[in-house]
Amino acid sequence: MKIIAQSLPNIPWEDRPSGSSELLWRYSKNPIIKRDEAKGSNSIFNSAVVPFNEKFAGVFRVDDRQRRMNIRRGFSEDGINWKIDDEPINFIQETKDPVESEYKYDPRVVFIEDRYWITWCNGYHGPTIGVGYTYDFEKFYQIENAFLPFNRNGVLFPRKINGKYAMLSRPSDNGHTPFGDIFYSESPDMVHWGVHRYVMGAGYTPWQSLKIGAGPVPIETEEGWLLFYHGVLLSCNGYVYSFGAALLDLDKPWKVIKRSKEYLLSPQMNYECVGDVPNVVFPVAALVDGSTGKLAIYYGGADTVVALAFGYVQEIVDWLKYEN
Repeated sequence: MKIIAQSLPNIPWEDRPSGSSELLWRYSKNPIIKRDEAKGSNSIFNSAVVPFNEKFAGVFRVDDRQRRMNIRRGFSEDGINWKIDDEPINFIQETKDPVESEYKYDPRVVFIEDRYWITWCNGYHGPTIGVGYTYDFEKFYQIENAFLPFNRNGVLFPRKINGKYAMLSRPSDNGHTPFGDIFYSESPDMVHWGVHRYVMGAGYTPWQSLKIGAGPVPIETEEGWLLFYHGVLLSCNGYVYSFGAALLDLDKPWKVIKRSKEYLLSPQMNYECVGDVPNVVFPVAALVDGSTGKLAIYYGGADTVVALAFGYVQEIVDWLKYEN
C-alpha cells in the first residue's frame, strides 16, 4: 500500500515486544516527557511533533503552576528526549486587531506547502480554534480564529483538498463538553471557513459513546485518509478517554470508508490512569516513515505527561478494512 509521506529513517522506534500481537504497542520507557520537565510546569501533555531539519520540533501544551494553559516550543535530536522552552510562544499578530488568547492548549502542527501551520484550542470568549504558522520555529505568526466559539480539536489535513485548505473540528460547549461529533470544513485562505460537512458522531460503540474528536493530522494512503481519533466513555468512575482509527475518502473526507469498533489504545498503564485527569490517552501527533510504514504516535497520559506508541500504517489500515 502506498503511503504519501516522506522517508523518515530516524523516526523514534521500538520493535513490537516478542509474543505481542497488538497493533499499537507502548514505548517501554514511557512517559517520554514527565510533568515537570519544563520550567514552572505543572504538567506537559497533548503536544504536537513534526520532523524538522533532519531532527524534530514540537509545540507543547504546558500548564504552569498557576494552572494557566499555554503552548511552548521544543526541539529534539531523536524525537524522544526534548528541550522545551522556559516561556510560551510569543506570536506576532497578523490581524488588524490582536486576536485575544485567554488560553492556548492541545496544539497540532502540520507542514503545508511552504510553512508549518499550528492550530490549537484558543480562549476567545470560550474555546475556539486558533490558527498560526511558522517557517523556521523561530518566529511565530497568529492569524484569525477559524471558527466561532465553541469548538475544539481543530486538525488540518496535510495538503489542500480540491484546491482548498481542509480541517476537522469538534463543535462543543463552554464546559467539559458532554457531547461531540466530528465535522469537516474548508477554506481558500486559512481565514474564511465554510462548506461544513458532518463526518461521524459519538455512539458507534461503547468506548466512544459520549463524544469523539480528531487526533493527529490525517495520514494519506492510497486507501484513504487514516485518521486517529479519541473517544470518550462516561463510566461510573468518570470519563474514560481511549482512541481508535477511521479511514476517510481521499476526495470527500467527510465520507467514512471504515471506522474502528474496538479501540486501539485505552488507559491501562499507571501514567495513563493516574494524574491530573485520570484515565486518559489522548493522541495528538503521528510521525510516519513513508518508506517502511512505521508509525510513532505521541499521546497525552492522564492530562499530565507525554507518551509514545508504535505501529505500522499498513497493519492498521488492513485491520480497519478486513478485521475490525
